[in-house]
Amino acid sequence: MTKKERFEKIIEHFSIHHPIAETELKYDNPYQLLVAVILSAQCTDKRVNIVTPSLFKAFPVPDVMAVASSDEVFDYIKSISYPNNKAKHLVGMAKMLVNDFNGIVPSEIEELVKMPGVGRKTANVIASVVYDKPAMAVDTHVFRVSNRLGLTTNSKTPLETEKQLIKYIPESKVAVAHHWLILHGRYVCIARNPKCAECELKKYCKYFEKL
Repeated sequence: MTKKERFEKIIEHFSIHHPIAETELKYDNPYQLLVAVILSAQCTDKRVNIVTPSLFKAFPVPDVMAVASSDEVFDYIKSISYPNNKAKHLVGMAKMLVNDFNGIVPSEIEELVKMPGVGRKTANVIASVVYDKPAMAVDTHVFRVSNRLGLTTNSKTPLETEKQLIKYIPESKVAVAHHWLILHGRYVCIARNPKCAECELKKYCKYFEKL
């Protein structure tokens, strides 16, 4: 099976059996999603969703968070991984959002990554989820799953993975494909002891071929 055929089969499978795939982070607007994605770095979405309701109540708009201290924000997110750094990032992000972008979350990757706490992965999530752009955010799940399935070859970095994936995924499918790969990695193709026996993609999977 060629790489192109593998992509086609996997995309066809997901399109038929899992046509709707969305982020599991809970949010009501782009600002809230940006906050949640920053918090989700090296932390589970489940934990983030526990913390954000009270955080969003205390800091409902970027203008309010922009004038807060990082210590104030820390009190709401201390159960999240790396709370000190993330509290500083959130305040810095909010200040830039207010001062440079009139409180509106930008749509361009180049502008998003200027903000504290916003790397390429976070920027791609915002561009994809909020603005429906063909941006492929690569987290640990996407990196692992795409490598195991054989969708990527010798990829050493998230950016290499991103470039290889968007080369073969139709532009109209990139946004949803990001979620397909994340969810597959979260619930089936898990890091340790992947659930190959129940995986619906094993007949297309390079990792399973080697077992």
